[in-house]
Amino acid sequence: MNIPNRITISRILLIPIFILLLAFDFDWGTILIGKEILPVHHLAAAILFILASTTDWIDGYYARKYNLVTNLGKFLDPLADKLLVSAGLILIVELQMAPAWIVIVIISREFAVTGLRLVAAGEGTVLAASKLGKLKTWTQIIAISALLLHNFPFEYIGFPFDTIMLYVAAVFTVVSGVDYFMKNWHVMRDAK
Repeated sequence: MNIPNRITISRILLIPIFILLLAFDFDWGTILIGKEILPVHHLAAAILFILASTTDWIDGYYARKYNLVTNLGKFLDPLADKLLVSAGLILIVELQMAPAWIVIVIISREFAVTGLRLVAAGEGTVLAASKLGKLKTWTQIIAISALLLHNFPFEYIGFPFDTIMLYVAAVFTVVSGVDYFMKNWHVMRDAK
């Protein structure tokens, strides 16, 4: 297994730790950010989420630079992104930081695209993530990070960056999903 794929697997292995940090109140205290009180375990979870998210850029950069792009990487990388983002979204709904309907839209798109990828894999084709799909993932990561940080540093000026980014992520999620199906509809049409 090459280094980019190992980095991707490390992202997957960080997800349970992220979930534990965010889902359970470790009573590590709080810090004041603007007008918001941020539990320290939310800050720790946000830092881990951001760290895990940056491995997406690192593994892709390394794979392209050193010509280490593999079918396993094309499969694992978007899967790791979906697992990390889904965990973050579900937890922010549980913490009442985001409306459930947006999370349902985002996760539904992820299931649909994963289904298309599975059909393609059954036909011997690996569908890589598109540039629009990568942009969608990064808007989701930025939105989740901002929500986990309770809109820091924008809380100081009263600008709802976290909410705006969540809606931007929802729009990119729908647009990239439609684009992905339009470009790869032949997979469904030609499936045996």
